[in-house]
Amino acid sequence: MRMRRPFLILAVIACALLLGASNARAQGQTADKPWMIDFGVGISPSVKGNINSGVIGTFQGQTVAVVPHTYSDVYGNSIDWHFGGGYTLDAVSEIHGAFIYQSTAANLVRLGDFGPSSLYGQFSDYKSWALDIGYRRYVPLSDARVYAEGTIGIADVHRINVVFAAPQSNLITENGDFYDGTAAFTWSVSAGVLFPVAKQVDFNAQIGLRHVGGLANVDQFVGTSLAAINNDSARLSFPIIVGVRFRFR
Repeated sequence: MRMRRPFLILAVIACALLLGASNARAQGQTADKPWMIDFGVGISPSVKGNINSGVIGTFQGQTVAVVPHTYSDVYGNSIDWHFGGGYTLDAVSEIHGAFIYQSTAANLVRLGDFGPSSLYGQFSDYKSWALDIGYRRYVPLSDARVYAEGTIGIADVHRINVVFAAPQSNLITENGDFYDGTAAFTWSVSAGVLFPVAKQVDFNAQIGLRHVGGLANVDQFVGTSLAAINNDSARLSFPIIVGVRFRFR
């Protein structure tokens, strides 16, 4: 797994925030095991963002016309796995962080036209690791706790390759680099609810919006008539997550 400097910087910031919060809490009240951990899984339907943008240009002496495809067109709904934890600041607020792993296989899609032939593309799987940290505010109810949350973070998005094929033109390319591996900034806003299911266990359900910054362009398209194919690669999704939380109390 590649470790990039921005990812490490965010990890250090997260540790510093939690340490600072712990010290502040210790000065204000007695310690009562304020830590908790949680696990979750869900899907992230894409709301906005293109895996490729529309472009007209030339490739190997042939006219190429490519139509835009969203992340949903190529990848459908990605599967999200969450592992995180929180630190209680007071009865209604906490600092929360999560490692998020996303993975989904790509569909074969018709990208457009290559000369007299239809042009197809087979992308590699979408995979990413992310670290998100933020603030969560609770509204206690009779049998549950409703919350709102905002986070920022860093996503380590793996390199995305693609194979192009134009059957009528007898063209098939090697598995080439379409996006370089990227350390992209993220932000999210979400709302959820915790239901107690045992003395120290809660069921968690959460929905929200999550933005992952644009992916890194590859050198093979820079300066060519096809350079715009990598535009608008930032992704906005609508995560729907369920899981469990364990409280150390």
